[in-house]
Amino acid sequence: MLPIHDGELEPTLENRRTITRLIRDWKAELVLCHRPWDYHPDHRYVGVLVQDAAYMVTVPNFCPETPALKQNPVFMYLSDRFQKPYPFHADVVVALDDVFDQKIDALHELESQVYEGGTNGSEDFVKSVPPASDAAARKAWLRKSGWATRNAGEANRYRDELVKWYGPEKGKAVKVAEAFELCEYGGQPSREELARLFPFFDGKGESKP
Repeated sequence: MLPIHDGELEPTLENRRTITRLIRDWKAELVLCHRPWDYHPDHRYVGVLVQDAAYMVTVPNFCPETPALKQNPVFMYLSDRFQKPYPFHADVVVALDDVFDQKIDALHELESQVYEGGTNGSEDFVKSVPPASDAAARKAWLRKSGWATRNAGEANRYRDELVKWYGPEKGKAVKVAEAFELCEYGGQPSREELARLFPFFDGKGESKP
């Protein structure tokens, strides 16, 4: 978490340095972020900053106090519904059926975002949320609040890709999924390399185009 207030992230040189240092410190192989067009300015600008860092992480004289990476990570975008300047394209689609409860557990920890309404939170919104003392009820509320519907929609929207990655039997049976788009900046992995970075596939679809 960076000390930047909601709605105040800007694509400044200092923030470019911060993102570059973090990616280097993590020795990241895979970086996921928003596409640089979105309804929220923070989402747009984090996309811009990560795009900028996608090149600078390998430049030794930029932020020289943090050693540059020898190999550029793979940068990928989270899915969205925005159509301009171009719609989201799914390069990797991952089934969540076996781990969806873990996703709910993770979201459960983001209290300000999911139980307080994030930037659009209000007293009326909070009144509709189960009390903090009842974790099970809160997680059930989370499932009904749209997360399950969203990930089910991803599975249906990208069914053909799921079949390519998991094979026909498993791909057609997936109920919830997440999709990612490859950024043209940074590392450009082969299908086999994508399967290594996303080690959830059974290999049935790796040889297909």
